[in-house]
Amino acid sequence: MADATHARHDRDSVVAAALGILDEWGLPELTMRRLAGVLAVQASALYHHFENKQSLLAAVSDRIQDAMRPAPSPEVGWYEATLVEAVNVRDSLLAYRDGAEVVLSTRALGLGTDAAHARLTAALARGHDPETAGLVATALLHLILGDASHAQQRLQADSLGAVAPGVDDASDPGLVFRLGVELLLSGLELAVQSARRE
Repeated sequence: MADATHARHDRDSVVAAALGILDEWGLPELTMRRLAGVLAVQASALYHHFENKQSLLAAVSDRIQDAMRPAPSPEVGWYEATLVEAVNVRDSLLAYRDGAEVVLSTRALGLGTDAAHARLTAALARGHDPETAGLVATALLHLILGDASHAQQRLQADSLGAVAPGVDDASDPGLVFRLGVELLLSGLELAVQSARRE
């Protein structure tokens, strides 16, 4: 029976089921017990594919990041490429309920492939040295994760009617996000120009 279970539910199908739970019920409800119930297996069968829940969440995080749109054409300069990639990363996080929280928590633990950071670094490396590209990619990813986490928490609070009376955030979240990214990238550009003049 165990062999049939393992053959029927491979690692990819377990991650797909976990993503389904995440999207429908949210991260607090993504438990090994619930996942096993959805797959109609014993919870112990899941440990054939994943050592623990953290490794499962790392695989879920990787799948969320794998959904990013293709990178910009190589002909696109660093500034525009990075702006496009920042939007790509944010959109992939927002595509799943609590997606930002999953990626944030697994990244904080040093788990998963960290594809979002790699994509941002590659875009920045079109115009900057590897060390600068990596550092700025980290700062930019922190901005993206914070923005996406806020957006998802606000959506959930709105759906539950839990937003405090009188709170009216009339600003366009996408516009505010883009402004933040552009300010960071413009600051980098000014810093590089200043260093060249010295």
